[in-house]
Amino acid sequence: MRRISRISVAGAATASLALALSACGGTSTSASSESKGEDKGLAIAYDVGGKGDQSFNDAAYAGLEQAKKEFGYETADIEPTEGETDADKTQRLVSLAKQGYNPVIGVGYAYAPAVKEAAAKYPDTTFGIVDDSTINAKNVADLVFSEEQASYLAGVAAAKSTKTNVVGFVGGVDIPLIHKFQAGFEQGVKDTNPKVQVLSQYLTQTAEEGGFSSPDKGKTAAEGQIEKKADVVYAAAGLSGQGVIEAAAANKVWAIGVDSDQYKQEALAKYKDHILTSAMKDVAKAVYNLSKSVKDGKPETGIVRGDLKTGEVGLSNSNPKFASDADLQAAITTAKEKIISGEIKVKSS
Repeated sequence: MRRISRISVAGAATASLALALSACGGTSTSASSESKGEDKGLAIAYDVGGKGDQSFNDAAYAGLEQAKKEFGYETADIEPTEGETDADKTQRLVSLAKQGYNPVIGVGYAYAPAVKEAAAKYPDTTFGIVDDSTINAKNVADLVFSEEQASYLAGVAAAKSTKTNVVGFVGGVDIPLIHKFQAGFEQGVKDTNPKVQVLSQYLTQTAEEGGFSSPDKGKTAAEGQIEKKADVVYAAAGLSGQGVIEAAAANKVWAIGVDSDQYKQEALAKYKDHILTSAMKDVAKAVYNLSKSVKDGKPETGIVRGDLKTGEVGLSNSNPKFASDADLQAAITTAKEKIISGEIKVKSS
């Protein structure tokens, strides 16, 4: 569903934005010190782990940077704070909308209550939320992905690459969103080679316990799976996934990254020879597209889904060993074609 609406104009000063945001999370913004109430551009509020996670949040930031460069407008990106409440998130989004940022995007399902409340207060501002499909509002775009499809392909890659017939899955938090990654991965493994055992583990029950923001927890979990002979480990755990990749590299087994192409991430460069591939979802493209739709005067709203067919989920080919393995690439191509055609129905739970 799409709608056409005018871009809202807000009249509060940038100084008040800085004051409001200082109370509810750090900010990096290109806004000038004096605002005349003009329209501004895209603002994003990060999920747990913040910018620098080499994964989910950094992908959103890449979309913001692309929009900023192409449209030449002001942007803001806001860090989360430890132990923050839904009220804190709401205040953050409201502050951005009040200043005239449009669209305003909450990165992560945890922003659902805040986006819903802020959108009701500012009906002429377009809001976006990544990884949530529960908000039914005329000025909200639910940016969701078929993560299970990319994870299925990761499962194919794992099953074709293992030499021990044991692979691992590490989920950050035991929630339905991460269940999609697990379900797709396990199905891809089993459809490719039923003899391969999948070891699955979640780091925490809630995000507040650090499941998405604790590389040490990820490292410990991966080490435990590797001790049980897993020689390919796939992590869907945000910042915690860095620990999984570190453990894989230390033990000379394969890691499969998530969300961003982690083979190319500078912070993970010393581990890249052990990053087989990454199950990607193009959060950057979704963020950019929403921003462009607002810029064009035709804001996206409703559920906006990225999947294999749209090209917004898939596997990275950056590792030359992965890209040059003809048998592996053929298996992945076949699986991708069957998923797109509907011959393979990928489970999401």
